[in-house]
Amino acid sequence: MRAYREILTLPGAWQFSAAGLLARSGGAMMGLGMVLMVSALYGSYGLAGALAASNAVAWALGTATLSNLVDRYGQRRVMYPAVIVSASALALLVVFAVMQLPAWTLFPPAIVSGATGGAPGALVRARWNHATDDPDRLHTAYALESTLDELTFVIGPVLATALSTGVHPAAGLIAPVVLALLGAHLLYSQRSTEPPVLPRSYQGAEKPPLRSRLVLLMPGVGAVVAVNLLIGCVFGAIDVSVVAAATQWGVRASSGVVLALFSLASGLAGFYYGSRGWASPLVSRFLWGVAAMFAACLALLIADSVLLLCLVGLLVGLTVAPTLINGNSLIGRLVTRDRLTEGLSWMGTGIGIGVAIGSSTSGQVIDLAGYHGGFVTVAGFATLAAVIALLGGRGLRRALTLSRIPADEPESAPG
Repeated sequence: MRAYREILTLPGAWQFSAAGLLARSGGAMMGLGMVLMVSALYGSYGLAGALAASNAVAWALGTATLSNLVDRYGQRRVMYPAVIVSASALALLVVFAVMQLPAWTLFPPAIVSGATGGAPGALVRARWNHATDDPDRLHTAYALESTLDELTFVIGPVLATALSTGVHPAAGLIAPVVLALLGAHLLYSQRSTEPPVLPRSYQGAEKPPLRSRLVLLMPGVGAVVAVNLLIGCVFGAIDVSVVAAATQWGVRASSGVVLALFSLASGLAGFYYGSRGWASPLVSRFLWGVAAMFAACLALLIADSVLLLCLVGLLVGLTVAPTLINGNSLIGRLVTRDRLTEGLSWMGTGIGIGVAIGSSTSGQVIDLAGYHGGFVTVAGFATLAAVIALLGGRGLRRALTLSRIPADEPESAPG
């Protein structure tokens, strides 16, 4: 706990961290809220998954663009107006759904809302990098933010499910509108902790090499983002599969509780992971985390009741936050400081594209083969993530060496 107390006493730290938590809380309700709304009002998991996928893809691609603009012009100038557009489009989506307009009319507002939503988590992590350059403190800060991410996914699914099943099928998407606007106002009004705009490291008369202009082509970055994308596929497929399984078992309202347990386990694991230092190499910990997630996802195949699904979900959750913390730490070491927001945002972009692929694919499979087919889809994505991580391990170690940080350098205990 001392490590967390120390970082939160940095000037402005707890204020921007708390505001960032509020700003991204609605995001934890989006995918499940859309699935619950569309499956209830339109009677199709395939359509629900496709709508959630379109929103997630738009968010992923839009975030990549917005993060580049943030690095160039600053957080407030870019994100404040963008969030207003995003919240307005999401409100329009709810209106269209309640009016039972044709299914195709739901996609434009879902796409616009996603494309302009941005990644508050990446912006908060960039503020931490501005607040301190101590590696131990950054390790703890990243762990704190990952734990807060999981907290939103503990509360978000429960709240979205309660609103959608207890108030109105579309009610689970009203809260994200309010949270996005309030969180944006609180976060982007904190000017003293906003990272300054830095000149690009490759500015000059000569045209820079392509890999200097594209973050994804920087050594090691592509492999980490690819694994993150497949982890996102796991998330998206789990969301839809859990709703389908709980519905088939006659306990639809429990789907939010099940997903909350996934996130609770992940949050607790991330909090513990960030509170201590680790002697093992960062790359090794990243690879072991992906392998553990793969093994836990395979256990989903035996889930045939809510109780067993909760138990397996706890195992899956324990592997999530530490793996994401390690991934963000790798990106923080692999990219140059003037591209940090963009690099961290690509982690979110990978998750977003993955959620889109996972929710859409699992939705189609579930319509054909039932909830068990959805769990098979989850296991398949986890298998691909483990394979890519294993194949990319050597390249990651070499990339860290090129970035002037030895791949096997142990991390000392925070604080």
